[in-house]
Amino acid sequence: MMKSMDANRYATKKTIAQGMLDIALLTANASQLKYILQVGEQHQFYKLMLILISLSIVLQLLVGILFVVIGSLNINKQHDQTAAIILNDVILVVIFIISVVNVIISGFGIEYSSQPLRLIDQHAKTP
Repeated sequence: MMKSMDANRYATKKTIAQGMLDIALLTANASQLKYILQVGEQHQFYKLMLILISLSIVLQLLVGILFVVIGSLNINKQHDQTAAIILNDVILVVIFIISVVNVIISGFGIEYSSQPLRLIDQHAKTP
């Protein structure tokens, strides 16, 4: 005997899985933001990277909020189905923008080194 698939349950599980991936990317962007703030304006593309990483984080938070909203909808109801379809399309577009922004971030490269990060103190003179 085969169980019928509950579309609501499937959609909720899918939303949770997408949310976990969003958390992973958010963590990576937070790490990149920390790096760029530590290096400061010494980084060749400091302002651009700061703007792009911040934009990515804000868009990811927006997607997270939309996931919560879409997860609360009951797609067995016609009204909620329409809202879910629209929200799903909005989420898809925002995720595409996040992907493009993160490709650009990668293109301008946050360089990682095996050496510990040393911040240059402009007031202190080194021998």
